[in-house]
Amino acid sequence: MADVLLRKPGASARIPRLCATLCGVLLFTAACATTPGGSQDDPPPPEPKRLTLATSSPLATTNAAGLLGASTSADTLAGRLYPPAFVHGPSGQQIPNRDLVTAQTLPGAEPRVVYTINPAATYSDGAPVTCTDFLLSYKAGTLPGLFEAFLPLTAQVKNLECTAGSREFTVIFNEGTGARWRHLFGPGTVLPAHAIAAKVGLTEEALVTALATDDVETLRPVAEVWNTGFDLDNFDPDLQVSSGPFTIDRVDGDGTVLLRRNELFNGDRAEAESVRVWPRGIDVSGRRDEASTILADFTGGTPVDWVQRDEPGNTTQVEYATGVRIEQLVLGDGGVLSTPENRAAFAACIDQSAVAAASSEIAGHPVPPMGVRLSPADSPATDYDRPVSDAHLGVNIPKAQLLAGTTIRIGYLGPDPRFRSMVEAIRMSCEPAGIAVIDASADGRTLRDLVTSSFDEWWNPRVTEGNLDALLVALGPEGEYGSINVTSDDLKGFRAAEERLWQDVPTVPLAAEPRTFVVDRNVGNVVVNTGNSGIGWNMDRWQESEGQ
Repeated sequence: MADVLLRKPGASARIPRLCATLCGVLLFTAACATTPGGSQDDPPPPEPKRLTLATSSPLATTNAAGLLGASTSADTLAGRLYPPAFVHGPSGQQIPNRDLVTAQTLPGAEPRVVYTINPAATYSDGAPVTCTDFLLSYKAGTLPGLFEAFLPLTAQVKNLECTAGSREFTVIFNEGTGARWRHLFGPGTVLPAHAIAAKVGLTEEALVTALATDDVETLRPVAEVWNTGFDLDNFDPDLQVSSGPFTIDRVDGDGTVLLRRNELFNGDRAEAESVRVWPRGIDVSGRRDEASTILADFTGGTPVDWVQRDEPGNTTQVEYATGVRIEQLVLGDGGVLSTPENRAAFAACIDQSAVAAASSEIAGHPVPPMGVRLSPADSPATDYDRPVSDAHLGVNIPKAQLLAGTTIRIGYLGPDPRFRSMVEAIRMSCEPAGIAVIDASADGRTLRDLVTSSFDEWWNPRVTEGNLDALLVALGPEGEYGSINVTSDDLKGFRAAEERLWQDVPTVPLAAEPRTFVVDRNVGNVVVNTGNSGIGWNMDRWQESEGQ
């Protein structure tokens, strides 16, 4: 085609113009080799150096409410795109996010919370944030046969009243619940319903009707988009519009995500025009020169060999912390662990002290063993619950022998030398009870891979026949159990709740999560946070010094 176009009589004057067009649109490299001003072989302009955050997350999805997102610390990124109703601060405080929504509680037998969405709140495509976004989040958590959701607290909600397009909605809780309402609508859990509806050809009104009536057939394609449409290995900019201070500009082949300032965000303008986020596995040391400044948020044991502490002019420092999150085994409720008795028998062969020691050795930072799930290591509630914790930290071989002759498959997001050593510690302590524990991280790495047989009041997982009996993962203690209705100021309630959890054993707590942070004094307003959102919880406030 190129030869025909270029050999027409009288066409010689048009050759440069035609060639430029073909180069840009049809990529006819050979025809364009003589175009004035260069060739296709010219290298692209160098990528500008950017403020960069290195993470331990694979950055697999921006849907933190899904099973994949909950397994991969999706809120590391998603919280800056889909902000929560309440921001979890570095000291555990719940900070109202008035840029998004305000809330008023109405006590009663069935507690209610009336939410009013900020009238200026919009998505990066200009569409308004409406109650439909929150209704979709709630219903995703209550329809596990359709949505692969991890939203345990939605089990406490009786109804969410929403009129399509409205900026106000009411959440009605079941009697005797709702105490942890501030943990609803967390970071990365309120997704753009209008974009999802458009993707499947629904109006917002039709989506609200389908959600309100549990119209399974109408919701099936909606759930498919909700489940997989926010995966970053197939980034869709029309779907992944943002209501937060940043929006995704692009996703590179190595999983790197480039964030751009969301110019339509109704809150304070982000200080940085762009921030690059590196996923786990990036060779930070080898790519150090690509960044103007590097910050990092790692789970313990990830190398920070690019930090030269004794180098003249070094402005970075490494901080180690015992995290808010608790590393635990989430147990499937199917197969060998289908009964509370079997789950308790498995828990009885686990030596949490040995598991914590294995974690600490590789992390380079000591973390304590944990026998509770609802409060972090340094919480007064954890100290108060010490009798419950101590009763379940030791190994009880006679009790564990109920499962003698069985095999337990434990998965985790690998490769991870620290998690591998923790599973090995479990294998060694369970072997005397006749329980074979195998590292199945090659076969399953997320909550999607658990064997489950029913919809459990604690977790509400989707019914699956997965490859794992247990998943090793770090979870925040605030909103992970749907039947728990206590707050941190109710110490007696916390102890009673922990005792109930040890009767059902949906999880086995192991140890506090070790965290490693790299901070740089050339970037202002960086505040370490060991919660789900991590150091990036206030990324929009980061201010890089001029000249970096």
